[in-house]
Parts: sequence; structure tokens; C-alpha cells
Amino acid sequence: MIVRNTYEEIYLSNLKNNVSKIINFYNNYKYYFGVVKASSYGLDGLKTIDAVIKGGCNYLAVATLEEALEIRKETKDIPILCFGIIPIANIEDVLENDITITVASLDYLKELVKLNLNIKVHLKINTGMNRLGINNKKEVNDIIEEIKNSKIFLEGIYTHIYNANSKDDYLKQITKFRKIVRDIDLKSIPIIHIPASEALVNYEKLDFVNGCRLGIIMYGFTTNYILDLKSIISLKSEVIQINELRSGDTVGYNAAYRVNKDTRIAVVAIGYADGIIRKNTGRFVFINNKAYKIVGNICMDMLFVEVDDIVKVGDEVLIIKDNNHILDIAKHIDTIPYEILCNVNKRVPRVYID
Repeated sequence: MIVRNTYEEIYLSNLKNNVSKIINFYNNYKYYFGVVKASSYGLDGLKTIDAVIKGGCNYLAVATLEEALEIRKETKDIPILCFGIIPIANIEDVLENDITITVASLDYLKELVKLNLNIKVHLKINTGMNRLGINNKKEVNDIIEEIKNSKIFLEGIYTHIYNANSKDDYLKQITKFRKIVRDIDLKSIPIIHIPASEALVNYEKLDFVNGCRLGIIMYGFTTNYILDLKSIISLKSEVIQINELRSGDTVGYNAAYRVNKDTRIAVVAIGYADGIIRKNTGRFVFINNKAYKIVGNICMDMLFVEVDDIVKVGDEVLIIKDNNHILDIAKHIDTIPYEILCNVNKRVPRVYID
């Protein structure tokens, strides 16, 4: 039930079609990982995951075991890779729910070996991100030896490209990856996955790689405009009051905005508790297909928009209109589209449209 008329619309057919277009265009991979961590980049709901699978992804990837287990409740067959480090104490949950785990160090692998269990793993190689990953050839070789004498199944090896917009950085990482895994017969490893969204678009497929990870590109953000990907979300609210201000009146907390002429201010039922942080002041929303500026300090549950005589109480307000609008918002608040998507709070209802 939606009482406060503020909600996020998610267009499932656009998501499914985006995935299908990507896979059809980059059709020389065997494994397509749908990255659905952080509740599918903030979209929430298993319906988005169903759309990703229907679009053609044959593997899912998440950040945490909690995310994997939530998906597994409803999605039984598709494999799920967890990027994060899963505590040894929770390995039984991994086994019971057929979750693939990441090994990012020799010490962690040794702890797994002690369990003497059939565990499916992917090795994460650190090629420059310096976040998680195995750092050198010796450590990889030691891990391979440990695996040979265990029940562990080495299904995959991967790395993460930290700057896919720089060819020099990309090539350095690929060179480092090759060096670290030089002693491994990569043909014996079922899955080698390196490119994520930007690297997939920017570079040719590497001959030893058979997997790619689809992240932000599924949600319509890419520099490959031939794909003609669609926006998949809009965030809507409504005008709940209009105040007629006189010159010199102030708006909101701390008198952060003072009008210098007679001005109409629309109060909109969304605020920073919904994910519209205070840095959004000064950027535009859309009412009746016209852009209007957010003014004053954004409140926890409401914000202010300077409007004209056309706007009335009850009018729909597009807080986020489409991907182009998201790009504008990201530029305004000095962030990236990922954060805009993820910031929409869970108290905002999601409405799924096929």
C-alpha cells in the first residue's frame, strides 16, 4: 500500500531487454554474470533478478552471503558467486545453498581446506585495485597446491579492472594478471572472468577469458550507444502544498534560501531520509514536463521547489526522470550514477512494471 504518494518505478521489460541486447552484441562469452549486489543496485525485489535471468545472464554475483541467501530462497538453480569474504563460521550456509565463494588469500584458503568439505571457489587476483585479492605468483601457486590436496573445486579465476577508461592502466592489469597466473593452465579452469561493464565495452575479448560481469550496463549506463539501452527507473513524488511567499521570506531550515520577489514554493513529499541528500539543493526536478529547481535545505521527509502558476497541489514530481537526469544529478552532487541508484532508501516503495 502506498499512502504517501512517493515511490520508485522499475521497468522490468527494459531491464530484461537491456541484458538481452548486451549479450547478443557481446556474444563471444560463455558466462554472463548478472551483478545484483546491493539489492540490484538499490532496485530491491527478486523481480529484478528474474528479469536479469530472463534477459540471458547464466550466473549471478553478489557482495555478501546475506544477499546470496536471500536470492537463493526464490532462485534455486542459477549459480551465485559472492565477491566478499565469507566467514569460515558460515561455510555450512554456503554448502546448504550452493553458493560459490571468493578466495582472496592463501591464509583464507588454508582455513577452508581444514574443513575438508566440497566447496566451489573462484580465486580473486589483485592486479592493482588493492582491495581484495591474491598479490603474487607464489601465493597463487601455493593456493593451487593446497587445492590439489583438498575437496575444494576451483571453478574460476578473476580480477577487477579499476580504470577501464585508461588503456594503459587496463593493459598493465592484464599483464599483471598473466604474470600472476603464469604457472596455471588456464584452459583447465572452467571460468575466467575479467571484464565488467566498462571493460566489456572498451576492449576486445581476451582469448583466455570466457566470462564477463554485467553491472551498471544492465541498468542502461554505457558509452556503447549502438546498444540503445533504456532507462529502468524513475523516482516519483507529488506536490503536497504550495506556499505563496513575499519578497524577503525564507524557505526551510536555517533560512538557507530567501526570495527577493513574490514566489511560489511547492512542498514535495520526499527528503533525505528517502535518499535525496541535501546536496541535491539547486538541481532540477520535473513537473508537467517542465524543469523546476530545488531550493532551501532539504528536510528529512520533504523538500522545496520554486515553481510557477502552472503547478498545483497533487501534481506528480519526477525526482529522477531517467538515466540522462541521473547523469545530471551525479554531476551536480559530485558523485556517480551507482550512488544515485543505491541511495534511494528502502522506505520508498518499489513499483514493478513489466
